[in-house]
Parts: sequence; C-alpha cells; structure tokens
Amino acid sequence: MAENTSKNAVVTGASSGIGAATVRQLRNDGWNVIAVARRTDRLEALAQETGAIACAADVTKDDDVARLREFATDTFGPAGGTDTLINIAGGARGVDSVANAHEDDWEWMYQVNVLGTLRVIKAFLPELRSHGNATILNLTSTAGHTAYEGGSGYNAAKFGQHALNDALRLEEAEHNIRVIEVAPGMVHTEEFTLNRLAGNQEAADNVYKGVAKPLTGEDVAGVVGYAVGLAHHVNLDTIVMRPVAQAAAHKVIRR
Repeated sequence: MAENTSKNAVVTGASSGIGAATVRQLRNDGWNVIAVARRTDRLEALAQETGAIACAADVTKDDDVARLREFATDTFGPAGGTDTLINIAGGARGVDSVANAHEDDWEWMYQVNVLGTLRVIKAFLPELRSHGNATILNLTSTAGHTAYEGGSGYNAAKFGQHALNDALRLEEAEHNIRVIEVAPGMVHTEEFTLNRLAGNQEAADNVYKGVAKPLTGEDVAGVVGYAVGLAHHVNLDTIVMRPVAQAAAHKVIRR
C-alpha cells in the first residue's frame, strides 16, 4: 500500500497543559489539527493563537464523541481524512489510600482516562483503518506502570489505559495502525496537580518543591510530536519519560 502523507490530527484534552502544548507542537510541525476539549473559551483562544480548529466536546459523553467524529469528517473529509488520533484527555482526583478511597473519584478517573479514551478510539477506528497508514497515540502515565501509596485510584485508571493500549496494538497491526503510548512521570503543568488536590495551591506547589526541572507540557509535546512524525513503519510502542530528578516513582531528588 502506498504511503499516505496527510498530516491530519485530532488531539483531545487540548484546553491546557500537555494537550495544548501538543496542539502547538503539531501546528509548528505543519500538521492540520482539530483541538478538542470541554472549555470553549480556552479552545477558541488556542485556535486563534495556533491556527488549529476548535471542537468543544466531552470525551465522557457518547453524543459529544459522535459529534466530534462527524466534525472531523466534515473538516478533513471522508474515507481516511483523519490519520492521527492523539488522546491526551485524562486526569487524577485525590491522593487517598484504598482504605479511605472515594468511589466517585475512582469512577470519574475511570470514565475520563479509560472509557473516554475507548469512546474516541471506537468512533475513529473505521476511518483510521480506511486511511491505510494511521496512528493512535495515547498519553498514559508512569502511574500506569508502577503503583504508589496514595495513588491507587489513578494507578488503577492508568493501568487500565495502559492495558487498553497494548491490546489495541495487537488488534490493529493487521490494519497497519501503529499504536503508541507516551507515559510521563512528574510533569509540572498549571492544572493537573491543582485539580488532583481539590484546588489547594500550597499542596500542589509542594509536590514540585525542590525538584530541579520537572518535565513541562512542552517537553512531553515534543516527544509526542517526534513519535507521530516518524516514518509510519517505525512504532515507538511505549515511551517512558521522566525528569532526571525523578529516578523512579518512589525516588525524587529534592534540593
């Protein structure tokens, strides 16, 4: 099959952090990008800044995902117009132990990280298959590879997303879809930890206190852009990235 060289990407979770940085990275690399998130005001600002195309949608809602799929078809055209799907949308809530777990936090994390990713992939798979040289990249976390105290709910969600990713790669290789996982460790963005800690700015700042150069959203976006920009026959199955100061989930150098 001849290589299709279109560069049409859909990026979820695009309103802030890694998602917004990924949209900027891809636009700088010459991609056509549909930026997807719930917050219309942030999407419109990003679209004006980068030239991306905004589509407000919530990945936890079936109707929104169906509308996104139709929007992408109208924007990029039918029969394989979208060649790259990048699932950045996700998040964490709470740092409770299993004994003190809040089930609503667990349910939210599973909906956003696992089922949200699943919904979007299922919606786009027919088009990605028809493209002939498509890519799916899912942003997970090192929390999906190593559990830690106080992380059980987020661990469970990200382990689930990691397993989804591995199964998907096995299932879609016959359709020439490459499936990539990028799993960052400590990333300092404006919202992730703040949201996880219920808006407690002091507690969020303490997570990164004394850590020399935690990863940034731009660092992760650069790796995402590199991975999807490689020749299609090259699949970077799983990319684990951490700051040097974070030797492992349980070992962080603070000075």
